[in-house]
Amino acid sequence: MEKTDRTFEIQRHWDDIYQRSETNSLGWYEESPEPSLQLIRECGVAKDARILHVGAGATTLIDKLLEEGFGNQIATDISGQALQALRRRLGPEASQKMEWITDDLTAPSSLRGIAPVSLWHDRAVMHFFVKEEERRPYFDLLRHLVLPGGWAIIAAFHLEGAEKCSGLPVRRYDEALLARELGPEFRLARAFSYQYIMPSGASRPYIYTLFERGPV
Repeated sequence: MEKTDRTFEIQRHWDDIYQRSETNSLGWYEESPEPSLQLIRECGVAKDARILHVGAGATTLIDKLLEEGFGNQIATDISGQALQALRRRLGPEASQKMEWITDDLTAPSSLRGIAPVSLWHDRAVMHFFVKEEERRPYFDLLRHLVLPGGWAIIAAFHLEGAEKCSGLPVRRYDEALLARELGPEFRLARAFSYQYIMPSGASRPYIYTLFERGPV
């Protein structure tokens, strides 16, 4: 699939942010990704399970999971600059244990051809897809890739959260809205609100959700 004008525009937006900013100053940076780690432990995926981090950006979750022995992780982002920054931080040895894919979740090309995954992890990406035509391919891809019995973790701005992030509008959620997007084949296993403290010291409310996919 050829890149769309929207893909180029959004890619430039995020590339510019990652080029001009220190990753630990970004408004979504987490020193310790404890909420995601908690949910991954709850779903109990095996250490060799395929884990896909969508919109991986500057996540420190990958580092933590590598330390815990999860050796089958895939990082994808629309921004090649974001993935380069993440690779630099991880270093060459850890980076070689990863699979890296630059792609657009709203117009995926490479991602549609990868092997299925046991866990889909999204913190603060899907809420940027404010239009139905952006969300539809995202959730189609999720359903295409997550195995029966697999899991999806989605963390998004809470209904009471900010209306914009990094200059872009966001769509805010609660667990019921996310469950509606995923559809009946996914069971809501866990949901909780979380107050994220930005590097600036400001607070942003998130909703964290864990869904289990039923058998075919």
